[in-house]
Amino acid sequence: MDNHSAARAAAPHMAGGVSASRRWRSRTAEAWWAYVFILPAFLFLGLFHLLPAAASIVISVLDWDGLSTASFAGWNNYIGLMHDEHFLQACRHTFLFALISVPVSVAIATVIAAALNKNIRGRTFYRTMYFVPVVTMSTAVGLIWKWLFNSDYGPINAVLHALHLPAPNWLSDPSYIMPSVIIVSVWSSLGHHMIVLLAGLQGIAPSYYEAAEMDGASRSYTFFRITLPLLSPSLFFVILTATIQALQLFDLVFVMTNGNPALLNTSRSVVYNVYEEGFTLFHMGAASSQAVVLFLAIFVVTMIQMKLQRRWVHYSG
Repeated sequence: MDNHSAARAAAPHMAGGVSASRRWRSRTAEAWWAYVFILPAFLFLGLFHLLPAAASIVISVLDWDGLSTASFAGWNNYIGLMHDEHFLQACRHTFLFALISVPVSVAIATVIAAALNKNIRGRTFYRTMYFVPVVTMSTAVGLIWKWLFNSDYGPINAVLHALHLPAPNWLSDPSYIMPSVIIVSVWSSLGHHMIVLLAGLQGIAPSYYEAAEMDGASRSYTFFRITLPLLSPSLFFVILTATIQALQLFDLVFVMTNGNPALLNTSRSVVYNVYEEGFTLFHMGAASSQAVVLFLAIFVVTMIQMKLQRRWVHYSG
């Protein structure tokens, strides 16, 4: 074979090798750019979430006031939680708050989302109004509701008086402080739940409703047999995030009680207890152990929800 023929025979192999090399370089460059773009988010997650979480675990086994030299306490901080009445009280209040506020807020948000999914007049305005609390600081929400709940000049009691109904002392009677916190929490979370559920409703194919209408199905049958099953992935997401948020209750209790011990006895949350233990009493070890226990509780509750969702969540396809 002469030199010319040999070059022609080797050309396809050389072209294939060059093409593979270019593809490899292109994929490597794409991978590097991907790492560059996720680096800021990764640094943020590491600095402000993973590093503090790891530090909390370490501090939870120390006896430390935040300033002086720390000493190793072992499991004493965790053992002490079982005899800490404030912590046990906070656990009861936190789980009671989650058990009431999450179902109520999700149920109301589902009804509102179903209503605003209809072609009603001014629905864009209503959607915006319901979503406004989501972009409002929770501290501001708490302060506004303190005025609304005021027993002397608040508009809520004024309406109750006008209707000749009993007007309770919402923010000074300990038996009403937890219901007040639940009402404000439900109201402020409706917008977030509503927008997620509304997106889920708009993802349901109209053909399901057309078939149900042709079969003469009633509205209630259509809602419970078609809408809710097809909306279950969105409902699961809302319930999951709402539960996690409810177990981290802090700001509303902080704003609406002003640290009043009588009110805290019926509304103290675990996160508030962590704040009080760590930044008021400077028991950093005990506060961190409470934070670790709360993290484990949220993790267990989330895993249970993930396990149970296989029984009632229907994913298309």
